[in-house]
Amino acid sequence: MSERTPDDMTLDELREEIQQIDQELVELIAQRTYVADTIADVKEEQGLPTTDEAQEQAVMDRAGENAERFDVDSNLVKAIFRLLIELNKVEQRESR
Repeated sequence: MSERTPDDMTLDELREEIQQIDQELVELIAQRTYVADTIADVKEEQGLPTTDEAQEQAVMDRAGENAERFDVDSNLVKAIFRLLIELNKVEQRESR
């Protein structure tokens, strides 16, 4: 039996698929936040500044490249990553 495609799925099945993807996205955001917090700890131990504009630009460049690779609007993906970066920076400032 072949795997079903979204065209073969009912509305409820498609919504379940979205629900699963949403959960995975939240899990990935949580993992990313944990790693960013760990980076903040290392920066603090080493006396480094919270903000690293070159690294932020590298993240944004990768986000744009990945968006293009998966045929997703790069402006949307970059906006999401900008939000993630800003949220991590706020958390880093509040924990210092």
